[in-house]
Amino acid sequence: MADPDIVRQAVELHNVALRERVAGRTALAYDACLKALGVLERECGVDSPDVAVALITLGLLREDAGQFSEAEDAFRRAVRILSVHDEESTVVARVRALGNLGRLHRVQSRLEEAERCYLEAIRLTERVLGSDSPELSVLQNELAVVYKYAARYDEAVAWYRRALDAVEAEFGPEHVEAATIWHNLGGIEHARGRFAEGEPYARRSVEIREAALGADHPAVAADVAALAALVQEQGRLDEAERLYRRAITVFESATESDAYELAVNYNNLGALYATREQWSAAEQLYRRALRLKEDLLGPDHPDVAMTVHNLAVLRTEQGRTEEAQQLYQRALASFEAGLGPDHPKTRTCRGELDALQRGSVG
Repeated sequence: MADPDIVRQAVELHNVALRERVAGRTALAYDACLKALGVLERECGVDSPDVAVALITLGLLREDAGQFSEAEDAFRRAVRILSVHDEESTVVARVRALGNLGRLHRVQSRLEEAERCYLEAIRLTERVLGSDSPELSVLQNELAVVYKYAARYDEAVAWYRRALDAVEAEFGPEHVEAATIWHNLGGIEHARGRFAEGEPYARRSVEIREAALGADHPAVAADVAALAALVQEQGRLDEAERLYRRAITVFESATESDAYELAVNYNNLGALYATREQWSAAEQLYRRALRLKEDLLGPDHPDVAMTVHNLAVLRTEQGRTEEAQQLYQRALASFEAGLGPDHPKTRTCRGELDALQRGSVG
C-alpha cells in the first residue's frame, strides 16, 4: 500500500524537476526527476499514471541533452502506461506524451512516425477532451509542420487553417498562438515558391507577436527572419539584410535554446551574400551555420545538408568543381536518408550534382 505522505513528497520533487528545467538547471532537474521516478515506482507501481507523468519529464530532459533514443523510450513507456486509463487527467498526459514523441520523430526526420503520433493524439483529444480543447490547435499546428517537411503542402495548409480557426475562436486574433500559425503559413508559401503571397502572412506574425512580447524577444526575431527570407526571394536584398541582422542580433544575445535559429539565420544571410557574389562573407556565415547545426543535430541531418548544399553551390560558382561534387554527394546522401528519394530537396540536389558531373566530363 502506497504511503500518501511519501507519494506527495515524490510528486513535489517531480515539480521541482519541472521548475529546474524551466530555469535551465538541467543537472538539478535530472537528479530530482530520477529520484521522484524511483520513489513513485516503488510506492505506486511501475504502471502508475504518476510514474508515466514523471517519465514524460524524463523524456524531455533526455531530449534536451540530445539523447533521442533514451527520450523515445521514456515517451513510449509513458504512452503504454496511460493507454489503459480514460480519466481526463490521464488522457491529457497521454496526449502530451504522444505530442512529445511526434516532435521527437519530426526532429529526427521520421515523418511517417511523427504523423501517426499526432493523428492519434488529435483523435484522442477530440474524443475525450472535446473539439474546443486548447491542446487541439497545438497538435493541429504540429501535424501541419510535419506535412510541410514532407512537402505535402495542401494538407499542411488545411491543418494550419483548422488550428488558426480554433485559436482565434478561443483566444482572439491577436493572440501569440495565432502569430505562430501565420508564421507557419508564410513558411508554406516560401516552400512553394510563392514568396509575394507569403509576405503578408509573415508580416502579420511579426505585428501580432511584437505587440505582445516586444521587439527584442527571440520569438519576434524568428518571425522577422521568416519575413526576411520571403523579402530576399523577391530580390529586395538590402531590406532582407537589415531584417536578418536584426534577428541575428537578438539570437546572439539570447540563450542556448536559440542556437538553431541563429544557425538558420547565419545560413540565410550567407545565401544573400552569395547572391551578391560576396563569396568570402557567404562562406564565413555558412561555416558558422554548419558548426552550430552539426553540434545540435549531428552531421547527417537534412537541415545540416541544406547548409552543405549551399556550400556546394558556392564552390560551383567559384569553379572549384571537385570540392563542389564532394559537398553535393554528402548533402544528397543526407537528403535521401532523411527525406526520401522523391522529396523536392533531394531531386534538386541530385539534378545539380548530375549537371556538375556532366559539365566536368564534357
